[in-house]
Amino acid sequence: MLRGANPLELLNAEIVTCERCVRLRDYCAEVARVRRKAYLDQEYWGRPVPSFGDAAARVMALGLAPGAHGSNRTGRPFTGDGSGDFLFPTLYDAGFASQPRATGREDGMLLDGLWISAVVRCAPPGNKPTPEEQRNCAPWLDAEMALLKELRVVVCLGRIAFEGLLAWAQRTGELKARSGFVFAHGAEYTLPRGLIVMASYHPSLQNTNTGKLTRPMFLGVFQRARAVAGLPLHSQADSIGRMLR
Repeated sequence: MLRGANPLELLNAEIVTCERCVRLRDYCAEVARVRRKAYLDQEYWGRPVPSFGDAAARVMALGLAPGAHGSNRTGRPFTGDGSGDFLFPTLYDAGFASQPRATGREDGMLLDGLWISAVVRCAPPGNKPTPEEQRNCAPWLDAEMALLKELRVVVCLGRIAFEGLLAWAQRTGELKARSGFVFAHGAEYTLPRGLIVMASYHPSLQNTNTGKLTRPMFLGVFQRARAVAGLPLHSQADSIGRMLR
């Protein structure tokens, strides 16, 4: 047990040791063993990726799964790949992140009011986890949602994250059915107990390089999330000051 750790830190420590999905564990370990040519001098994380952020977060950014040479390499969500290179500058501009660039677990990045998670914690081949693998990982999200006591808004990054959040709502009795919930960029719904669900296109290179998702579109989602979560309009200096206290 980690002395002095908060419940979310303890949960993250459990996530890192998960072995529920043999296919995913084998794939992540093999990617970490072979490595990409650009990262041959780096030691890959190669394990399930824990969540990251502010334990008192009012907003969650929920993604699909780690990237094979991004989070599976660095050990932190959206860190070290093209999706993260698009996400973190947006979070910085929206007042959630202390810096616009994320490179690794020791880069000094701090989040204020935001928690970053995923519906699957291991990198899947082709970025496509199976339904069974998603079900295997679901208890981690269930536990996390129960521990985030201040959570007001979940920004779902992509359709699978959106469906994963709705599946959580059904498992926990928040929703009886998903009818009426349609994924679309900028879509916004309020669950019966007040949690606000927002949808965004995923910041994958496929979406950002083609212009399907632009920086103004993405920033608008997080600015809206900040507003509906009741967070004040940010001053970058104020946000950094709060995080360093």
